[in-house]
Amino acid sequence: MCDHCLKHGTAGKWYLNAKNYSNEIVEEYNLREFLLEQYTNFEQMSVRKLNGFNAVGLGYKMQMPIIGRVVKHFAEQMLMSTKPPTDPFKAEGHIGQVVPLDDAIAILEHCAVEPIIQKYCMCRYMSRGDKEACCINFGVMSEIIEKLPRFIPVNEKFQLTRDEAIERFKEHNKKGYIGTIWYGPYPYINNLCSCANPECAGIRPRMDFGITSIFKAEYIVHINPDECTGCKSCLSRCQFGAISYDPFEKRCIVNQKQCYGCGVCLHVCKYDALKIFPRNDFPELRGKY
Repeated sequence: MCDHCLKHGTAGKWYLNAKNYSNEIVEEYNLREFLLEQYTNFEQMSVRKLNGFNAVGLGYKMQMPIIGRVVKHFAEQMLMSTKPPTDPFKAEGHIGQVVPLDDAIAILEHCAVEPIIQKYCMCRYMSRGDKEACCINFGVMSEIIEKLPRFIPVNEKFQLTRDEAIERFKEHNKKGYIGTIWYGPYPYINNLCSCANPECAGIRPRMDFGITSIFKAEYIVHINPDECTGCKSCLSRCQFGAISYDPFEKRCIVNQKQCYGCGVCLHVCKYDALKIFPRNDFPELRGKY
């Protein structure tokens, strides 16, 4: 359990605190205008300079010893800010975490404020021009996206019931998309995403550049050696390279330090060999997000 969860969470998880989804927060920080400005000009965010840097040529900048450290420092400070948001073109307070299926269901059942919608994944839209409705929003974000038709699914439902939202998330999770929950911005939670690396703009900075742009889940996957047949189905599903095959033991093993706890690998095991456990059950991984 991290310090942030201790201060802002319920049951040790910040994203299960219903207060973080409330309309009172929207009014307190005037987030309707903030979010409308942010998403109206969403396509400009990757080229706008912040602290003298932008996402263009980020890979090259991160390889430069001094510049790379500076970029990483400012990026992490901005993402993890717990101050009221000031600039809709900054990713201030955009803290996110990987969530497995059961926690996503709990969010949709007990925390998310209606109306609930699905919209095109902005990461896929920006990186590849793909239009796939695999992101779920709630509360004031539903009003904002309603004014931005380019993100509204064509030939699919826009507004969802809670049960429909849960079924949609299940579909994406079984497809192998990683569930993530986001402040957008802190202290308001309004995005439950289903995406994949390298398209996900939340996961990619961490995987490619070591920027803590998202936290690992509160869980770790473990493989029961007595149940694993070494079929390798889970290996191909893991997007973090945390699962490998041991040819001597003839079974798959999990590098738990590398595991993000997303749980999508569980869907493909026919032998029920994979289980998900709380991260805190493993002393060497406790607090390592």
